[in-house]
Amino acid sequence: MTTYLLAGGGTAGHVNPLLAVADLLRERDGDTVLVLGTKEGLESRLVPARGYELLTVDKVPFPRRPDRAAAAFPLRFRRAVAQVRAHIRDHGVDVVVGFGGYASAPAYVAARRERVPFVVHEANARPGLANVLGARRAAAVGVAFPGTPLRGGEVVGMPLRREVVELDRAALRAEAAEEFGLDAERPVLLVFGGSLGALRLNEAFADAWRDVLAAGWQLLHVTGERSELADPGADGYTMRRYVDRMDLAFALADLTVSRAGSATVSEISALGMPAVYVPYAVGNGEQRLNAASAVSAGAAQLLDDASFDGDVVRTQIVPLLGDRARIDRMAQAAQGVGSRTGTEDLVALIDRALAEK
Repeated sequence: MTTYLLAGGGTAGHVNPLLAVADLLRERDGDTVLVLGTKEGLESRLVPARGYELLTVDKVPFPRRPDRAAAAFPLRFRRAVAQVRAHIRDHGVDVVVGFGGYASAPAYVAARRERVPFVVHEANARPGLANVLGARRAAAVGVAFPGTPLRGGEVVGMPLRREVVELDRAALRAEAAEEFGLDAERPVLLVFGGSLGALRLNEAFADAWRDVLAAGWQLLHVTGERSELADPGADGYTMRRYVDRMDLAFALADLTVSRAGSATVSEISALGMPAVYVPYAVGNGEQRLNAASAVSAGAAQLLDDASFDGDVVRTQIVPLLGDRARIDRMAQAAQGVGSRTGTEDLVALIDRALAEK
């Protein structure tokens, strides 16, 4: 019997791969899966809803400038490490797996001090600080993208949601077309920017949706829950604020336009879908790097966020819609980029770390 402590959270990019691994581990008879996170992060809602016990640790951000918070950081971080050490001892944890985020940094330090092996998984092509530090002493390090600069990093891919891993796009296309009120026999462009949406993408397609339809394509536009974009109610154009069944959206899409978050790129690549990525420019540039392998393989096109507008849709995307041969080549290239076995490959890495303990 093995007890696993999976640490991470804050955003869906950390929580979703964590839960994918947790679900696979839970299928093993006799093993126990616990999750470590903060009270404030997305994990506080998603983890208990999935049936896992959430052990909490204080949220202690790394200081970015010398101020009062920086002065208080050492004491607060030591307190967080002590909290995790207590969890490890109280629950007899055998191995810690970190996915980045606020919970991971104290988990790595606590595991080392308790002489428990820990494994790091990095979802982005440019790693976060917690994982950079953790990788130096980790028993094993898994990364989602080739070229991720982490010590000892091995490419295992991204642990993906089961509904994506098991998706048969062709078999679900008719159901998906009915769900979104579109024609399964005509090509569909899927545009989305995550649960909150992407203002730049929304404004561009609000300007250029007529051009997409004029090219003979249909448009499925997921605007995000905060969007106030008006639905024109045009035939062949379906607008949704939020989609619970993204597997159906993927089943219907012949081409996607989206941001380049690590989970988004991994899911689209795993499904062998051609894509146009418009990386979000805020942050440390990881989204552009996340898309790099798909772009270099010819599976995706990259467009700059700063200049992305309706004119770019008309001059860059609409001509692509008219070049079916190129889209087919992109789809073929995508088959060799993605992986649907990220969950199993990361669990195999965890098993190896335990065996070498």
